Amino acid sequence: MTEEIRPQEEFGLTYEAAGVSIDAGEELVRRIKPLAKRTFTSRVLTEIGGFGGLFDARFPEMKFPVLVSSTDGVGTKIKVAIEANRHDTVGADLVNHCVNDILVCGAKPLFFLDYFACGKLNVDVGEALISGFSRACEDNGCALIGGESAEMPGMYAEQDYDLAGTIVGIVDKERMFKRENVAEGDVLIGLRSSGLHTNGYSLARKALFSKYSIDSTPDFLNGESIADALLKVHRSYLRPILRLLEQFAPGEDIHALSHITGGGIVGNTSRVLHESLALSIDWNAWERPAIFTLIQEAASVPEEDMQRTFNLGIGLILLLAESKAAAVEAALTALGEAPVRMGRVVRK
Repeated sequence: MTEEIRPQEEFGLTYEAAGVSIDAGEELVRRIKPLAKRTFTSRVLTEIGGFGGLFDARFPEMKFPVLVSSTDGVGTKIKVAIEANRHDTVGADLVNHCVNDILVCGAKPLFFLDYFACGKLNVDVGEALISGFSRACEDNGCALIGGESAEMPGMYAEQDYDLAGTIVGIVDKERMFKRENVAEGDVLIGLRSSGLHTNGYSLARKALFSKYSIDSTPDFLNGESIADALLKVHRSYLRPILRLLEQFAPGEDIHALSHITGGGIVGNTSRVLHESLALSIDWNAWERPAIFTLIQEAASVPEEDMQRTFNLGIGLILLLAESKAAAVEAALTALGEAPVRMGRVVRK
C-alpha cells in the first residue's frame, strides 16, 4: 500500500509560512562573507558567521590606549532609499556617521558591527546594503567584523527595513581633544557637507514630497533629481582630519571638533563648550547647497527650524585659537577642503 502524500498545510505551520525564510537568511550570509572579508585587517581573528567577532587588542605603540564607541542609525533617509529603490548608499551613510562621531573624540576606527531588520528579506536589497557597509569600512580602514540580520514580519511592512551600527575605535589618551581648552575667542572653521548627511529627513520628505516626486529634477538642482540630492552619502572626515593632526596637536593646537548631526550647528557644537560659553555664528559666511533652499522654499520652513534641523552645508567644525586659524585653513585647503571661517566662541 502506498503512503498518501498530504498537502504541506496539513502538517502544521512552518517558519517560512509565518513569514521568515531561513534559506534567504543563509543565502544573504553566503553573499556577504566576501564583502566583509575584504575589510578585515590583520587584527581580526575570526570569520563572519560565528557567535562573536574577535579582535587583537594589543596597542603597544600607545602609552594609554582608550577605546571609544558609538551607536547610531540612518533614520528616515531609509524611506527615500526604499522609494528610489537605491539601497547601496545608506549602509555607507551609517558607517561614515559613526566614524565621524568617534573622530571628534580623537579616535580612529577599529571595527564596525551592523544590524539590519526587515519585514521580508530581499536578498538583493540586503546584499546592496551590506556592500555599502563594506565599501565605507574599507575607505575608513575599519573592519566589518560582524552583524545581524533579522526578518520580522508584523513588526515592519514587507518592503521596509531599518539599520543600526556600532563602531569601536582607539585613541591614545594624550592625543584626545581637550574640551577644557576651548576658550572665549576661539575660531570656528567649518568643513563642507555633501548634503543632508543623515539628519532632518522627516522634515525634508514632508516639505519636498508635498510638491515634488522622488524623480523630479527641479531647475534649482541643476539636473539632479530629488533622489540624487537626498541620497548623497554622508561624508567621512577621517582622512583630512588625520592628515591635519600630523601637523597640529589635538587638544592644544586644535581644541575640539564637532560633528554636525541632529540639532544643527549650534546644538552640536555647544556640546563641546563649557556652560559659561556660547557661539556666535555668521550664517552668511558660506553658500548653502541648493537642496536646503529647495526644502525651505517648498514648505516655507522657518529659518529657526532650518538651523536647528539641518547641517546647512557644514558637516564638521574645528574649534581653535585664532592664532592657529590661518595655518589650519591653509593646511585644509592643501588637503582639498574648502574651509569656512564661520564664527567664534563668545562669553554667554
